[in-house]
Amino acid sequence: MTEIDAKIDALVPEWLHLPDIAEIFDVQVTRVRQLVKEGQLIAVRRGENRALQVPAAFIDGNKIVKGLTGTLTLLRDVGWTDEEMLEWLFTADPTLPGTPAQALSENRGTEVKRRAQALAF
Repeated sequence: MTEIDAKIDALVPEWLHLPDIAEIFDVQVTRVRQLVKEGQLIAVRRGENRALQVPAAFIDGNKIVKGLTGTLTLLRDVGWTDEEMLEWLFTADPTLPGTPAQALSENRGTEVKRRAQALAF
């Protein structure tokens, strides 16, 4: 859980507060915090009150977008920071096309993971 710079903040089109995610998932806020702690979601401090927020693109209906957790794990394993992961996930990649976050939401996780693995080498 970290603060982010303006560049990354500008890349992410929409954010959700942890209590909003808890309501969507029908769980306690502590469970959402646990998902962040476990690395299944990335939460950053932003806004005037520096509240923890998660990119809305990471949520699909009432669950985490399929393939996101595995992608985050892969990128963390090679030493990427949350900021680096957010920047990569929300920067357009003409070979996908679109952003990796968009591709994950469109169930193209295999393509995203393949590119993430290529970055590791």
